[in-house]
Amino acid sequence: MAVTVRDLVSVFKLRIGFAITLSALGGVAVARGSHPDGFAIAALALAVFLASSSAGAFNQFVERDLDARMPRTRNRPFVAGRFRAGAGWLAAILLLLGAAVLLAAYAANGWAALYVFLGAATYGVLYTVWLKRRTWLNIVVGGLSGSFAVLAGAAAVDPSIGAAPLLLAIVLFLWTPPHFWSLSMALREDYASAGVPMLPVVVGNRVCAKVVFAHTLALSILALLPTMAGMGRIYLLGALLGGVWFTLESWWLVMRPTRRQAMRNFLASLGQLLLLLVGAIADRWLSGAA
Repeated sequence: MAVTVRDLVSVFKLRIGFAITLSALGGVAVARGSHPDGFAIAALALAVFLASSSAGAFNQFVERDLDARMPRTRNRPFVAGRFRAGAGWLAAILLLLGAAVLLAAYAANGWAALYVFLGAATYGVLYTVWLKRRTWLNIVVGGLSGSFAVLAGAAAVDPSIGAAPLLLAIVLFLWTPPHFWSLSMALREDYASAGVPMLPVVVGNRVCAKVVFAHTLALSILALLPTMAGMGRIYLLGALLGGVWFTLESWWLVMRPTRRQAMRNFLASLGQLLLLLVGAIADRWLSGAA
């Protein structure tokens, strides 16, 4: 079977890779200190993107049996046979991760390289292999992968992580569960039929919606705190707009825990993340915040 661009985008989860890379750039932006030159920042961003891609491919490699049970995923390349799951793929995934870690070390420093590795390992091993099939806490721990991307970006500026990047890393940690639980509410039947204990499967959509709202409210308030650690008005505007948007949609999810509203909340979570990270980057490079 012919391999298409869509297959490559799917197996390497490049959309997630873009979000993880943007998180790393957000970490660079909020860190205080002398920033690396443009080439070094671009190289670090590429390293994060490659590491995320390797973790995404490993996820689909390991989960091909689960993917075969869900209508949404049963046409993925490993399931449909367009890619043959074997030792060659595992070797390629490990080489890709190794190249990403080495590139991060070259572009920044050992701390940045360590965080790049930990982000991929968290998603690939902790989340995919150990937790996803065992506990609803899977995505809570899996949320650390985005936090490590923020820390990798911040470490490229200053390995001793300051308050602003640490707060942003915590925000990313809190953001991931309501983001993914919203999607899993919309796809609850798929996860239930595959035997994956996502929170909506374990407690039902109504209880899950309340948990999502509590997480969203907490992270939206916490997202404002970096302004006390040096971030400026552009960041504050993005944090406010994104927080209000996501929180309102989450409140409506409590009122109407339907598939349609769950998808609206999922999209609002992406909007909040984009506003937060673009706000952080713009705050640094447009306002000259130091």
